Parts: sequence; structure tokens; C-alpha cells
Amino acid sequence: MPFTPLDDDLPPSIHIERPWVTWAIMSACVWVFWAQSLSGQSGGANMIYAYGLIPAALSGEADLPHGLYRVEPLITLFSYQFLHAGMLHLLGNLLYLWVFGDNVEDAMGHWRFFLFYIICGALAGFVHWFAQPQSDVPLIGASGAISGVLGAYLVLHPKAKILVPLYFVPVYLPAWILLLFWFGFQVVSMLTLESDDMGPAWWAHIGGFIAGAILVIPFRYRTVPLFGGGDAPNGITLRDRSRWQTPRRSKKPDQ
Repeated sequence: MPFTPLDDDLPPSIHIERPWVTWAIMSACVWVFWAQSLSGQSGGANMIYAYGLIPAALSGEADLPHGLYRVEPLITLFSYQFLHAGMLHLLGNLLYLWVFGDNVEDAMGHWRFFLFYIICGALAGFVHWFAQPQSDVPLIGASGAISGVLGAYLVLHPKAKILVPLYFVPVYLPAWILLLFWFGFQVVSMLTLESDDMGPAWWAHIGGFIAGAILVIPFRYRTVPLFGGGDAPNGITLRDRSRWQTPRRSKKPDQ
């Protein structure tokens, strides 16, 4: 990915105290990856086949060996989201969730964000299955659900500034440029690159992003504006938060 997000210029929370669910999801991904690592190469592979999303199994066209069958194929639409293929795969997903997850959770509240995240991941997996229903390669990783977070962030905060290293020089880019470029990269890659079952799941990324951009509208608090309506005015920077941030309320916003 040419632009790797490192930070944004939005306050981490206005309506909630801390992004507990974002942190919990990150911790769960780390814990599952640790369990995969402790299981060794064979045990880790068994976990991936047992809990990863295998399109052919979801279609009913393939069955796992008895020793690997642990959950119904429909359950893997959710379980696959916490498995990862390696350390770089895990860290890349955690970085995106760290940068974008807190503000999306802040716009929804804890439980709504959790449901939003899980549903986006499941829909991303469903789109991947629809595109490759006969594939017997497991789909794993949080990127489908995180793609939904990116889609939601675009709808909520398109004018926010995202810190990225551009040729090793840190610069701030508008969120809409970064996120639309990211989405376009997924679409172009899906259309032009040769299909590789072991490579990125482009369809899952595309499906998750579109799902997040749509679902953020009903999932957000009704008092949270869309399209950057509640973001900092032009010329006010991150460190000037006190000049524009609304006071934290003693009760939850209208739901």
C-alpha cells in the first residue's frame, strides 16, 4: 500500500470515554495469533482450516476432514476475522484499526460498533464467497471488517487529515484522498491482477468497504453528523482541540 496511515488529526473520542471495543478487537486478534503460533506450523494450519472461511464449504460443495471440523461453515463468517497468516498481516491490520477504529466507535458507541464491525466482516466474507464459491482456500484476516471501518470513516470524516509517510517524509493527506485511493486500488487490483488464492482477498475488501459506508448511517448516533459536519474548521489543528471540540455529555447522545 503506497500510503500507510500513522495517525489522524481528530480527537480520539467525544461521545465515549475510551474506544474499549477497538482495543478489545485488537487484543483478540493478537491473542488468537499467539494461539496459532503456540500450536506450531501444523496446529496453526489446522486452526486456519477449522475456523477460516472456506467458500466451497460454505457452498456445501466440500467437507472438511473429521479431525478439522469444529464449527458450522456459517460460523466461519465470523471466526475467520480473528485469524492471520503472519506477523506482517496482523500488524498491518492492527495499524489501520488503531488509526481509524476509535473515531468510528466514538460515532456509534461500544455495542453498536461491535455489531457494526462483526457484520461488516461477515458481509465481506459473503462477498468473497459469492465471487469465488468453489474455492477451497481459507479466507482469514480482519481486513474485511476493517475495510468496513474505512468506509464508515470516509462517510463520517472525509475532511480529516491522515498522517502518512510519503517517500519517508511525514505529510497529512485528506482522508477522502487516502481512502478513495485505497478503495480504487482494491478495485483496480481485482480487475487487473491474476487471480491468486493465496493473495489478498480483493472482493472481501471491496464488499466490506461498501458495507461500512452504508451501515454507518443507521448505526451512528443520530446526533453525529455525516461528511465531516462535526470536524474541526479549516485552519484549526489537532493540538487546538479545545477551541472546537464539543463538551463531553454526562449521558449518551440520542440513539
